[in-house]
This record gives sequence, structure tokens and C-alpha cells, in this order.
Amino acid sequence: MSADPLITVRNLRKTYTVSERPPGVGAALRSLIRRQSREIHAVDGISFDVAPGEIIGFLGPNGAGKTTTLKMLAGLLHPTGGDARVLGFQPWRREKEYLRRMTLVMGQRNQLVWDIPVIDSFELNRAIYQIPDGQYAATVALLTDLLELDPLLHKPVRNLSLGERMKCEIAGALLHQPQVLFLDEPTIGLDVTMQRRIRGFLAEYNRRTNATILLTSHYMADVEALCKRVVVIHHGTLLYDGDLAGLAARFSPFKTVEVEVPKGAGADWSQFGEVIARTDGMVSLRIPKGETAAVTGRLLAQFDVADLTVQDPPIEDVIEQVFQEKLRIEE
Repeated sequence: MSADPLITVRNLRKTYTVSERPPGVGAALRSLIRRQSREIHAVDGISFDVAPGEIIGFLGPNGAGKTTTLKMLAGLLHPTGGDARVLGFQPWRREKEYLRRMTLVMGQRNQLVWDIPVIDSFELNRAIYQIPDGQYAATVALLTDLLELDPLLHKPVRNLSLGERMKCEIAGALLHQPQVLFLDEPTIGLDVTMQRRIRGFLAEYNRRTNATILLTSHYMADVEALCKRVVVIHHGTLLYDGDLAGLAARFSPFKTVEVEVPKGAGADWSQFGEVIARTDGMVSLRIPKGETAAVTGRLLAQFDVADLTVQDPPIEDVIEQVFQEKLRIEE
């Protein structure tokens, strides 16, 4: 980690107080006199640093607190406790100089104006950020080249497909050349081809500009392609901060092997590993990592295998294992 991190988070917290009442008219009347409430700790004291130019995968299941954290770092939410510094600024003070140097992109949230051409929305952003004409023209040219936007710029946003719109949304968020990108599910809902294009663009943009990127995604392919380091949170607490390979090595002692064989091929598949799914012609096995090579060799030798794949378990499963291990340690 750099001695001078670009992002510093210390014991950051966000707690919401929500009202509760049982169903029924009587409960409704009683709530007029004495309202019951409870606290929800969306983010519960997390701390981490991010060095300049890093691309960090910010992972966790739904409701873990990822989006809440990004909103606090982008200045959209004020924390309940703790502190954070991004580019030397306290984000929720929303100083103009800070807002000029960062951006937040949230998947399937519109920032472009729906009924006007994309290039007109870009012009609006140019005026908001007071981007010099020369810098604006050069940035639009660069983003148009990297994201292949030329045929899209003069179409109304409402006429674009989801993938086309997402490319334009990302370009619009980068017109002012931010140094820090907070990306919340930027590839959600996109087909595999478009996901790959967005990932390729982000990698190239980081290489050219040394921008610092904090990325949330439920697609493991996004994280594997872009992030050497991941930060994992669950129920608002920090579970893991380290390299991606180390996460899988530490908490996933198994591999998943999928074997496609001719229909009707019978076998006692349990001799190879734990059977987790089976159809006529396809079998999925959970196998200890250390036995993967030997087991796949036996399968290829004993059966007329049409296809065989070896995969790590889904990231959600790995995160759940991390969470369960933390619970055991605390107990």
C-alpha cells in the first residue's frame, strides 16, 4: 500500500432509524402515542485505504452496505460516525473542487437526458463542469474511440439499447476527467459481449489516466478482469481486505468440475467427489482442490467426455464462507 493513499476510510458508519409496528388497527392507534423503532447498521465501522491508480473490487452480497459506502465516499450521504478522506477532501462537505475530481456511476441509473441526443447531454455536462473547449473536444474524441460511440452520439438516449446507453452514461461521467471513479454495478443487466467491452474500456482508461477505481459488481468476471485486490463486506462490517487469489485460496478449498458425457452413461459419480447437480449427460462435482488434477484425469480416462470445465465456486459462496468463519471466531 502507498504511504500516501488517495482514499482513506476510518471506522466509517451509517445507521438508519426505521419505524416499526405490528399489523392491525389497534397497533396503528398505539403507534400514534408511542412509536416503536429500531436501528439498522448499514455500514458498521469499516476501515481501508486505496492507493493512487488502484482498481479495487468492493464485494459483498445484497444489503452488505456497498452502495451506502460509495454514496458516502461520493458525498451523497453523511455518515453517522467515523471519517473518510478522498483526494484530501471530506466527501460529504461537497466542495466544488472535490466534485470536479470524482464521479459516481450507478448501473441502470440515468444521468443523461432521456429525450435529447447523447452529444447534447455531453454538452450540458461540459457547461456544468465548465470544461475548456479544447479539453472537452479531446476527451470526447478519446472516449468515442475507446467506447465506439460514433454511431450513438446523435441518437436520443431513449432510442439506445441498455448496453449502448451504459457506454454513453460512463462516457458522460468521465468528460471532466475525474481522478477517482466510484462504479456501482456498471455492467448490471448487460449481455456478455457488452460486459467484456466495458471491462476492456475501464482497464484501458485506468492504464492511460492512472485513475483510481472502486468497483462493486456481482459478476465475478468483472472483478477477475480488473481487480488484483478486493475488499469484502457483509452486514456492514469488513470481512476481508487483500488480493483476489488469496481470498479464493483461503476460503474456498474446493473446485467445481462439470462433466458432459453421452446420455445414458451410468456411473457411481460419488466416487469422484460430492455430486451437487446431475442431469442425463451432465454432472457437477465438488472436489477438494488438491485432488482436482487426479480426479479430472480419472474422468477423462474412464469416460467418453464431450466437455469438462473446472471452476472456482461463485464469489457469493466464498463471501458466505468468510462470514461464517468470522462468526465462529467471534463465538
